[in-house]
This record gives sequence, structure tokens and C-alpha cells, in this order.
Amino acid sequence: MHQPFASRRDFLLRAGGGCGGLALSWMMASDALAAGGEPAANPLAPRKPHFPAKAKRVIFLFMVGGPSALDLFDPKPEVTKYRGKPLPESFGMPVSQFTKGDTPLLPSSRKFARHGKSGLEVSDLMPHLASRVDDICFLRGCYATSTVHAPAIYQMHSGRTTMGFPSLGSWVTYGLGSVGENLPAYCVLMQPEGTPEGGAPSWGAGFIPAVHQGTLLRKGASPVLHLKPPEGAGGERQRRLGDLLRKMNDSDLTPGDTDLEARIASYELAFRMQKHAPEAVDIARETAATRKMYGIDEPRSRDFGTRLLLARRLVERGVRFVSVYSGGGPLVTQWDAHDDINGNHENMCGRVDKPIAGLLADLRSRGMLDDTLVVWASEFGRLPTSQGGKGRDHNPYGFTMWLAGGGVKGGQAVGATDEFGLKARKDRVGVNDFHATILHLLGLDHEKLTYLHSGRDERLTDVAGVVIDKVMN
Repeated sequence: MHQPFASRRDFLLRAGGGCGGLALSWMMASDALAAGGEPAANPLAPRKPHFPAKAKRVIFLFMVGGPSALDLFDPKPEVTKYRGKPLPESFGMPVSQFTKGDTPLLPSSRKFARHGKSGLEVSDLMPHLASRVDDICFLRGCYATSTVHAPAIYQMHSGRTTMGFPSLGSWVTYGLGSVGENLPAYCVLMQPEGTPEGGAPSWGAGFIPAVHQGTLLRKGASPVLHLKPPEGAGGERQRRLGDLLRKMNDSDLTPGDTDLEARIASYELAFRMQKHAPEAVDIARETAATRKMYGIDEPRSRDFGTRLLLARRLVERGVRFVSVYSGGGPLVTQWDAHDDINGNHENMCGRVDKPIAGLLADLRSRGMLDDTLVVWASEFGRLPTSQGGKGRDHNPYGFTMWLAGGGVKGGQAVGATDEFGLKARKDRVGVNDFHATILHLLGLDHEKLTYLHSGRDERLTDVAGVVIDKVMN
């Protein structure tokens, strides 16, 4: 029981002693660090998941611009039946909301066939991927909220349509840390022609510590800009300089200073990467048969195939999350087929089809597919109606994404759109549900993975999200 203070002097004595204790604890902690005590904890140290995980790592394939499920994975005979006619008014969504002028239903000109033991249908645009359908779970009832590229890309990466929120890869590394010590926990492999719309916030860490943001890697001997030390500054000399820098940073470190902890960890990681990153991105060490499997021997698929092979090498060496982009900004080749759906998709599928099939086959042969989650995503899909006679406009209300490996039950299609492929109708998968399911496969409860920001426990899925149980093995 607390007794009332007997006098003003007693009050000052007790209050002063308490404040002095706080100051003393801070000074003792600072002295211990300055005297060579325990260094800052590694913010990327491996952490236990909330429950046993099915997947340990993620390769996130993002198709910039919006592929058409109607022409790839979700055949709709009704569109062929009503060729050239307007979308029925009963659907309650005038097509003029997206495009102006005459926009009749446009059936796909692609040929679909059943593949694998599962008999899932895939079009002739993806002949190599069709051979891997028994590894894949198609999510045919996906939907999002924005019809504009950049906000939709932000939403698919961070759960929000505005920039400034942590990306999926950042949340994963924040929750699980890194598997290895010599490479970043989260790597990004972009198309060399340009950055996707929305840019770096798509793989940014937002308000969580900066050490969790994605690191851009490039092909060649210099995968990270400015990583190679200048002439005469490497080796033991650089190691001594790093040790001195670490000691100076430790002397300024106070408990809970995540920015400085992240900076210290980044310096240490950069030093280790100078030795290990060039080897990790050196695909010349792979066999000719492996490079051919990824389509690196063919000009059209060489770039994407090279980046997928790099992705496999990175996760093999402990990287937790790798994002690989197909397509760039508005002036760069991407999946945004407004003018000619056939011409666009023949080009884009030719770039990615063989490499993606090669990645799945390679992971399977190495025993890595069981605990590596491969995600195929985009910001939205495309309408079943025509734009300009041969193209298709954006459709966030019903499209297909897919998952493979990492505890996913392959050879199935979960969910469905309506008979015209316009809206998700059955087993609908929103962006929050999509993210919650990915985190669940990694052993993370999306409701428990939080970060206190501005007085609020923020999470990737905000206040929504349901795990899609049908996806699981």
C-alpha cells in the first residue's frame, strides 16, 4: 500500500531519487557500450515464426501493367458466345467508367488446353508454364480497388494505395529476419529498361526500420552500386576502418535507437557483401543445361531468365525475400495491353514463360520448392470488353494470381469470376487476404505482426484479411 507523503521534503526526495535512477541507468548503459560491452543486436538476426512455417523464403514475381486472365488462365466461353455485344446492363458497371466509345465484348483468340494430372486450363501463350500446373494454385477470384497503376501497385505491395507504408518483403524480414549473414534479407531485381510505376516505395520499408527495405541488385560484377572499394582501400585496412566505425557508433548507441542499429548493421553487411555478392550473382558458375532451362540461351527470355536464376541463387544463399519485376514504367515494355492484347501478351509471355517454368522445375529438382513460396502477381487484370477494337482496359474487380511451392496445394484453381470474367464471384480474394495467406505460409499471424507507429499498432493487412485455407496442403 502506498502511504501519503508526510511532507514536501519527502516528496522531493522520492521524486528526485526516481529521476536520478533513470539518468543513472542511461549513463551506465552508455559507459558499457563505450567500454566495449555488448554491441547492438543484429536487426536482421533470424527470428522464430509465430507457428511452424511451411515456407522459409519467397520469390515474388510481379507482372507490371496487368496481364489478362481471360487470355492466360481463365477461359470464358460466354464472351465468345456474345462476341461484339455490349456487356449486359445487369452487371451494374458501365464500361464507360473505364473507356469511352464502343466497347463490345472481346473474346480471346487464344487456344486453351488442359494440362497435367489436374487438367487445369492454360492458353497457348504459356506452353512451358502449362507443364508445371500441378505445382500451381491459381487464385481466379482476386480483386483490388484501384484502376490506376501506381496506387494499385502500392496496394499489392503494401496493402495501401498510397506510398509510405512498409512493403510485403519488408514485413517478412521484420517478422523473420534473414537466413544468411552475407547478403541482404530482401533483394529486388528490376527490368533493366526502367523502374515500375510507383518506383522505390513499392519495396520500401515505410515507417519500420530502414534495414528492412529492398536492396536493388544488378547483373554483372557490381551487383550493388558503390559496393566495390576504391583502389588501395580494401582488405585489412578497410576492416580496421570498419571496426573503428563500429566502436564509434556503439559509443553513441542508446537502447531502442533503431535507426542507428540499422545503420550499423548496414555497414557490416556492406563489408561482407563486397566478398559474397559478386559470387552470388555470377551465373557463369551454373551449368549450360541450367541456363538453358531458364531460357538464357534465347534473346527474348535472356533477361528475365537471368534474373530468375539470380533469384534462385540468392534464396539458396539465405536471402529471405526476392522481388523480380517483368515490365517497367509507362514508356517501357510492360503488360499494359490497351492497344493490342495479342501483340502485347505474345511479347511479354515470350519473355517470362520459359524462365518461370524453369524456375519451378529447378526448385523442384533441388528439393527447394517445398519450402520456397513462388508468387505470381500483378496490380490488376484486364476487362472482357475491347478497347480500340484489339486492346483491353484495366480491371481490378476480377483477375487471376497464383502461388506455388512453400506449402501450397498445387494443381487446383481456387475461386472464380463471373461468366464474362469481369468480377470475382466465388471464393473472392482481396489484397488483404492475399497478404494474410502469404504471411501464414511463412508461419506469421498477420494480426500479430505489428509495428507501433504514431500510437497505432500498424500491420500489413490493416484491419482486414482472411487466410485462404483452400490454398494450403
